[in-house]
Amino acid sequence: MAVNLGGVALGVAIVLVYFIRWIFKEKRRPGALVPFVLAHLYGMLAALAALGTWSVLGAVTWVNLWAANVAGYGTLVWGVGGTAPDVTRAQRLVLTSGGYVIVFLFTAVLIALWKWAPKVPNAKLFFGAFSGIAVALSGNVAGIAAVPLGSSVNLMGVLFTQAFG
Repeated sequence: MAVNLGGVALGVAIVLVYFIRWIFKEKRRPGALVPFVLAHLYGMLAALAALGTWSVLGAVTWVNLWAANVAGYGTLVWGVGGTAPDVTRAQRLVLTSGGYVIVFLFTAVLIALWKWAPKVPNAKLFFGAFSGIAVALSGNVAGIAAVPLGSSVNLMGVLFTQAFG
């Protein structure tokens, strides 16, 4: 699936809103920003690793990207009178088997935080992951994010398979 400029703009707008919230409402406490940033990175990883696959995570990322594209297109075209061209650049990450284990473990952690972490607002987790998925496939973001995310996850996967394999 492709991402349009509206989807990317929506993802960046969410980041900006949470950044402003962090400055004024959360008084620049670093700990308050951590859940959003980690969920954002997870969303980017999920989109780069699973989008286009026949998997539950692939379907969830597809639905999120579709929603971002539709809402962003409506905002740019109907809201402010602009256009929303395709800005997709990324392809799926090449992950090792261990890398996919790490993506699975991160997914389990995100779900557990969503379900049982009372001090972590679910909205931060949702919007962090949503904005990560929305911006992950865009031109420069994909190029910058894919290499460190993919390499880090593959390295963690190698360590996991060495320890448990």
